[in-house]
Amino acid sequence: MVRPTEHSRICETRAPARSLSILPKTVFLVAAVSAKMLSTAKAQQPTEPSPPPDTEVSSTPQKVEVSPLADDRAIASRLERILNATGWFDEPSVSVDEGVVFLEGRVDNAVHKEWAGKLASNTQDVVAVVNRIDVVEKSMWDLSASWDELRLLGKQAIRNSPLIAVGLLGLVLTWFFTKSTARGAAIVLTGRMKSPLLSDVVSRAVAIPVFLLGVYLILRVSGLTRLAMTVLGGTGLMALVVGFAFCDIAENFLASILISIQNPFARGDLIEVSGFKGYVQSVNTRAALLMPLEGNHVQIPNATLYKEAIINYTANPNARFDFAVGIGYGDSISSAQEVALNVLREHPAVVNDPEPLVLVESLGAATINLRIYFWVDIARYSQMKVCSAVIRLTKRAFDQQGITMPDEAREIVFPSGVPVRMVTEAEAAVPKPIPPSAIEEDPSVAQASEGDLASEAGDIEQQARKSRILEGGQNLLESE
Repeated sequence: MVRPTEHSRICETRAPARSLSILPKTVFLVAAVSAKMLSTAKAQQPTEPSPPPDTEVSSTPQKVEVSPLADDRAIASRLERILNATGWFDEPSVSVDEGVVFLEGRVDNAVHKEWAGKLASNTQDVVAVVNRIDVVEKSMWDLSASWDELRLLGKQAIRNSPLIAVGLLGLVLTWFFTKSTARGAAIVLTGRMKSPLLSDVVSRAVAIPVFLLGVYLILRVSGLTRLAMTVLGGTGLMALVVGFAFCDIAENFLASILISIQNPFARGDLIEVSGFKGYVQSVNTRAALLMPLEGNHVQIPNATLYKEAIINYTANPNARFDFAVGIGYGDSISSAQEVALNVLREHPAVVNDPEPLVLVESLGAATINLRIYFWVDIARYSQMKVCSAVIRLTKRAFDQQGITMPDEAREIVFPSGVPVRMVTEAEAAVPKPIPPSAIEEDPSVAQASEGDLASEAGDIEQQARKSRILEGGQNLLESE
């Protein structure tokens, strides 16, 4: 409640009605000037954000000062220069009217448009912002982002070129030390290991830690510490994965090492394994190459070669062969045995130690069956040729001694009887054919059809040299 004295005093000092209508405007102007002075006192230093096109959008400054008391033209000029400096906007235009900023132009990113609006609103003496900047969608064929990324990668490569050079130098040194370690280990193991494959495997195994250490140091020097630890930690896992993925290859490789250590055969040996018989040509880390008498190439995996039974015909130079012959019941068994034994003793390809044997095997329906055993030096003579010559000479000796070799008896039934016809004198005058027993056989030890009885190993070796080797690699039998 106002006192009368105070009321009269107010009434005396009250302005006219027009002055009362101007009072709110005056209060508003005073408040605006005070706020402007306060904001000017607390404002930060002016900043000019001009990030390159390939950088992320930075945060807008809290306040952009133009001048202590900026007019509309100064605000427009300042904002337009900032927008042009960023390089984000196409034909940017800024106009200011009574502190209201109007932004126009084009931009390809909505974030940049928002950034421009915040920049204008934080500018000194700006009352409001009208953002009319159009966001233009990029074409699907626009490759500017890819080129920007390539330029960024190029800059990073140039910036990291010293580290790349150091890494390449370290890689060269690592390769040199790895090769030197493997070569030194091979020289040390040369006189201690007979197997070339085992010596090579051990020397490589010694060089592996040197290689891994070199790679680790290269990655550490290049600033890739995490990758270095990953490489070292993943080596065991990678070996496990590779072992499962290539178990058959690993099995053949390990089998080749065991074969190289045990040496069950040598190059040129005649062996039989898994039903295949041939001369050994080579053994590599995957398979063994055989060449049978037919001249074909037979590759047997080392795992099969190691696990299956191997018949080595060349390990013992003497091999025993046999064949059967039947004589008549009217012939002397002892005489037939002596005749066959003399043939074997006189043959140059048949060895006398172990001695040959002629044994009675069985009594057949029409013959007494003899089994003739003899040994042949297969390192010098061919099994097939010698057997052919011995059978031929045995039959000739039996014919000369009158020992019959009858056929098996057969019973023939004539239901209508046997017709009988008398032979005339003219038919009797025709010479009779020579009986088989009177035919003279070739008395030579070997004839043209049998060759010179020599082993086929030389011929197979020549064919192997002329043939195309189907699989390369180091021959583990080269040192044999």
